[in-house]
Amino acid sequence: MPEDNKEQQTEQATPRRKRETREKGQVAYSREVSSVFVLMGSLLVLYFAGTYMITNLMSFSRYIFSEAGWMDIKGDRGYLLFHTVLNLFYRILLPILLVVFTTALLSGLIQTGGFLFSIKPITIDLSRLSPIKGLRKLFSKNASVELLKSIFKIVIVGYISYITIKAEFVDIPPLMNKDTGDILIYISGVVFKILFRTFWALLILAGLDYAFQKWSFEENLKMTKEEVKEERKETEGDPLIKARIRSIQMRVARHRMMEAVPRADVVITNPFHIAVALEYKSEKMSAPAVVAKGGGVIAERIKEIARKSDIPIVENKPLARTLYKLVRIGEAIPVSLYKAVAEILAYVYKLKGIGNRE
Repeated sequence: MPEDNKEQQTEQATPRRKRETREKGQVAYSREVSSVFVLMGSLLVLYFAGTYMITNLMSFSRYIFSEAGWMDIKGDRGYLLFHTVLNLFYRILLPILLVVFTTALLSGLIQTGGFLFSIKPITIDLSRLSPIKGLRKLFSKNASVELLKSIFKIVIVGYISYITIKAEFVDIPPLMNKDTGDILIYISGVVFKILFRTFWALLILAGLDYAFQKWSFEENLKMTKEEVKEERKETEGDPLIKARIRSIQMRVARHRMMEAVPRADVVITNPFHIAVALEYKSEKMSAPAVVAKGGGVIAERIKEIARKSDIPIVENKPLARTLYKLVRIGEAIPVSLYKAVAEILAYVYKLKGIGNRE
């Protein structure tokens, strides 16, 4: 995004923005974490298989130097020699190659949250060839951080190597009296010490770098208020249109409700603020049901229709409030209200002269 737009990016990235960014292959990723994983795997290989690797290397060296004087590399003997050398190198390098590959893959999976495949990062984009953008990247915050990391690694590895080798100065002169195998074992031990101490220093660096990369990635993902509004319009629709649709739906529902009022047997009020219309047809319904309800202007409209339709209006404040709060339009009344409603219906039927109605 343009640099002048950064200050306006104050909103956290939406789930859709994060998903689209991930589909493009863009995730928070630290190369230092991968380096530490690879180094850790290499250390484990050296610790558990170092002797095996050194033994095979010594066997390889012994074979080469012992046969060097009269070795025939022509024809089938040359192919046999090549096969032998390749087999020895294969046995020496296979453990560390497998572990390096596995740890590198594991570090990537952990950082990306699973397998992530996308061809967009390698797709040709001519805008990347812009010299101005190249200069901006050269002097950007990320470039400065990478430079500081490189300097730190050089300094820390150099310092650790120096203090480790310095501590070994006393043991170096006696090596002149040792054979080649013992010298290789000693050198391997010193290298392992350097790598082991370097690992802990780089582990701290990797943790700090991953935190920075995560923070930087989240900052770059931030959106402007306008972008959030546009995305909401695309995913949820224009708020004005949605409000208009809801208004129309409510008006239609209210109209249908008012059309049902003439079917009611009674309207219960509190008496001014709430009106609830009940219908009960014993041959079709197991219990009375609410066909309309409302407060304020709607309550007045329900009562007006009830008067025009000669539907009795009964005042019962507690029952009206309870029905208004608990029962939805079209639902039957709960068992706890059977008695109170039955008394009102009996009173209504008596007024209408219906008598004992089922």
